Amino acid sequence: MNKQLKVLFIGTYVPKECGIATFTFDLLNSVSGVHDDIRCEVIALNDPSETYDYPEEVVFQIQRDKIEDYYRAADFINQSDADIVCLQHEFGLFWGNAGDYIFALLSGVNKPVITTMHTVIREPEPEYRTSTEKIIQYSEKLVVMSQTAVDMLKDVYNAPEDKIEIIFHGVPDYPFNNCSKYKQMLNLKGSPLILTFGLLSQNKGIESMLEALPDVVSQYPDLVYLVLGATHPVVKKHNGEAYRQYLMDRVFELGLEDNVVFHDKFVEKEELCNYILASDIYASPYLSREQIVSGALTYAIGMGKAIVSTPYWYAQEMLSDNRGMLVNFGDKDGFKNSLLYLIENPDECNNMRKNAYDFGRKMTWKNVGKEYNTVFSKALKNYSTYPRIQNRFNFLPNQLPEVKLDYLKLLTDDVGIIQHTNLGVPARHHGYSTDDVGRGLVALTQLIDSQEKAEEFWKLITTYMSFLEHAQTGSGHFHNFMSYKREFLDEEGSEDTLGRAVYGLGHVVSCPYLSKNIRTLAHTLISKSKPQMEKLSYPRAKAYTMCGLYEMLRAGVDADSFESVFNSRRDAVRSIDSLVDKDTFESIFISHADSLVDLYEANSKEGWDWFEPTVTYSNGKLSESLILAYKYTKDRTYRRVGLATLDFLTETQWKGDFFDIVGNQGWYSCDGEKPIFDQQPIEAGYLTQAYVSAYETVREKKYLELARYSFEYFLGRNRLRIPMYDISTGAVCDGLNCDGMNYNQGAESVICFLMALSSLNKYADRAYGALFQPAVSEEVLPKRKSLLSANQAE
Repeated sequence: MNKQLKVLFIGTYVPKECGIATFTFDLLNSVSGVHDDIRCEVIALNDPSETYDYPEEVVFQIQRDKIEDYYRAADFINQSDADIVCLQHEFGLFWGNAGDYIFALLSGVNKPVITTMHTVIREPEPEYRTSTEKIIQYSEKLVVMSQTAVDMLKDVYNAPEDKIEIIFHGVPDYPFNNCSKYKQMLNLKGSPLILTFGLLSQNKGIESMLEALPDVVSQYPDLVYLVLGATHPVVKKHNGEAYRQYLMDRVFELGLEDNVVFHDKFVEKEELCNYILASDIYASPYLSREQIVSGALTYAIGMGKAIVSTPYWYAQEMLSDNRGMLVNFGDKDGFKNSLLYLIENPDECNNMRKNAYDFGRKMTWKNVGKEYNTVFSKALKNYSTYPRIQNRFNFLPNQLPEVKLDYLKLLTDDVGIIQHTNLGVPARHHGYSTDDVGRGLVALTQLIDSQEKAEEFWKLITTYMSFLEHAQTGSGHFHNFMSYKREFLDEEGSEDTLGRAVYGLGHVVSCPYLSKNIRTLAHTLISKSKPQMEKLSYPRAKAYTMCGLYEMLRAGVDADSFESVFNSRRDAVRSIDSLVDKDTFESIFISHADSLVDLYEANSKEGWDWFEPTVTYSNGKLSESLILAYKYTKDRTYRRVGLATLDFLTETQWKGDFFDIVGNQGWYSCDGEKPIFDQQPIEAGYLTQAYVSAYETVREKKYLELARYSFEYFLGRNRLRIPMYDISTGAVCDGLNCDGMNYNQGAESVICFLMALSSLNKYADRAYGALFQPAVSEEVLPKRKSLLSANQAE
C-alpha cells in the first residue's frame, strides 16, 4: 500500500457480551493483521446506562437510545482521518423504528460506508423494508455472509449487484483434532458430548433437542448434552430466567438430570473454542427459518464438528455437500435419528467432519481480513470518483424567495399577533406577545422601501403600534403576555421584552416612509422607557435596546424633530417634557455597549470568545449590537469584540456546508458539550442579520457568504436537510428536534425569517451572483489567531 489505510468500525465491542461485539473485535484484528499500514479504530454502541472499560482502539461511544450521539458520531467521523467506515448492521443494535436512529449518522457521513449485514429479511414488515432500502442507499458496499442473503438483497430489495460482496463469517484457524485432550483440559464428561452454545433465548429451540434425548440416552447412557451460554441480556431484562427455568424443569420431567448440563456464563473466545473442540457433535436447533447467519454454526464448521441443525437459511447453505445433517424445525424424531446415525457410523461422521473443516479453511479470519481489505479498496476507488456528500444540498434555490406576508397576516387580528399555532392553525388560547409585536415591526419596516409599501403595511404597523402603546406600563416598561380575552397576564415583561419593544419602535422612528404621526408615537414610547433602559442588567436586553436606539440615532431624530406635531395637538403637549434629547439616548447606547465589552473581557479566554460562560439564545444579536455600535461611534473596540464573537459563533456552529445551531437542551457551556437539539430558527435569522451588518461594516466577502448560508438554514441547509419554510403559505416551522421537524409554525419563526430575508435582500445580487461559488470558500472559517490579530490590527 502507498499510504496508511484507516478503517473506523461501528458496532458493539468487547468487553460487551454479545455476538456482534465479538465479531467486530475479530474482524478488526483480522483487517489490521493483513498489513502493517492498516490502522483500525472503533465507535462502540452502548445500551442505556451501560459503561465499559474499552480498549484503546475505541475512540468514540454512542449511547444507542440517544439520537444526538449518532449525529455527533457523524461529525466525529467527518473530522477524523478515517478513510473507510465499516458498519456492523443488525436492526436490534440501534434504537428507533427498525433501528432507524443509525440514519442520523449515515445521512451525515462524508466517508465511504461498507455495511456488514448480519440480518436480511425475506418478507419484511414495511418499516424493516424501508430501513433495509436506506442501508443499501447509504452504503458503498454491502457485505453478506451467504449466497442466500445475496439473492434476497437483489430479489426483495432490488439492491445493485455490484454493491454486494460475499465474505464468509470468520473462524479461528485450529488444526483438525480429536476431542479427548480438550475434554480432559476442561474436565468435561460425555461419550458422546453434544454442544449447543450462544446467548440463550427461546428461538434457540433447545427443547427440541431435549425431547429427542430420552431414546438416545437409553442406548448411550454416557451421553452428555451441554448447553453453554448466558441468557441473552435483552431476554433477561424483560423475562428474567423464565426460559432457562422452563428447560431445567423439562430436563427433570424427562429424567435427563444426569445427561443435560447448563453452563450459565458468557465465555471468552479462547475458552469457547476449547468447548467446541471438546465436543463430538454440535447441535443447532433454531426455530426460525429466517436466520441468515450464525456465528456459532460457523465456528462449529471451521473446527470440523459433526453438526445436526434445523434448515434455517444459513444452515441449508453451509451444510450442503455432506457437511452436516438437517432436521425439520421441532422434529424430535429427526434429531433422535440424526444423533443415532452419527454415533453409530463413526466413519461417516468423521467424513462429514472433514468436509466441514476443509470448507472452513476459506473462512479463517486471516482470509476474511484479506477479503475485507479488497472490498475497502474497491469502495475507496469508486467513492473518490463519485463522492455522495457533494450533493447534500442540491435542492436549494439559486435565488432568494420572494417576500410573502400571507402567514404573518393570518396570525394578526385587530389586537396583535397570535404567538403560537397548532400545526399552522393559530392557537388563540396562547394569546399575544409584545416580543413578537416588537420584532414584527422590525420585519415590516425593513421591507418598506417606498411610499407604496408603507401604505400596503399601514394597517399591520398601526395594529402593532396600538398593541405596544397599550402594553406600556406607567413606569415605561411593557407587559409581555396578553390573553385572547385582551387581559394582560403579567405585571410587566422581562428585560428582554423591553429591549424587543424598543428594537421595533426604533425601526419605526427611523423609517422615512411612515407618517410623522406614527413615528412620533414610537419616539414617545421609547422616551417613556428611558428610566427602564438605564436600569437594564441582562446582556440580550441591552443588545435589543442598542439595535433599536441605533436605528433612531442614525436617523438623527430628537425631540425637536417632532415638536410641530405635538404643538398642533393640545392633549400631547404634556408629552413633550417626556422626550429626551439625542445625547441622552447616545449615553444609554454607549453605556450598554461598554458593558457588553466588559462582559466579553471578563468571560473570554483561549478558545472561548464569548460574552458569557454559556452560549444560549438570541446569540447573533449580541454580536450585531456591538458591530452597530462601531458603525455609529467608530470605536474599534466595539468592532473587535463584535467581529470576534461573531466569528466564534461561526466556528461553533458552521459545519462546512450547513449551520448546526446550538440546541436549547442545556445550551453550550465552555466546559461542556454543545447540544444538538432543539434548534430554533430565530438563531439562524439573527445570524443572517449579524453577518449582513458585519459585511456592511468591513466589506469582507465571507460575511455575505455566511449570511446567505445561515439564511438557507430555513430552506433546508441544516442538519436534517429539511426545509423549514413553506413557500406556498409563507409559514416557518418552529424548530428541529431530535425526532425531526417541529411542525408548529409560530409567530417568532416567521418574523425572524422575514427579518433575515429583508436584510439579505439588500445584497441578493451579490449573494447569489457570479461573485460566489456554490461551495463555501476557505475564507469563511479562518484560523482564530490570524482572525483576532487582523481585528486588533485595525
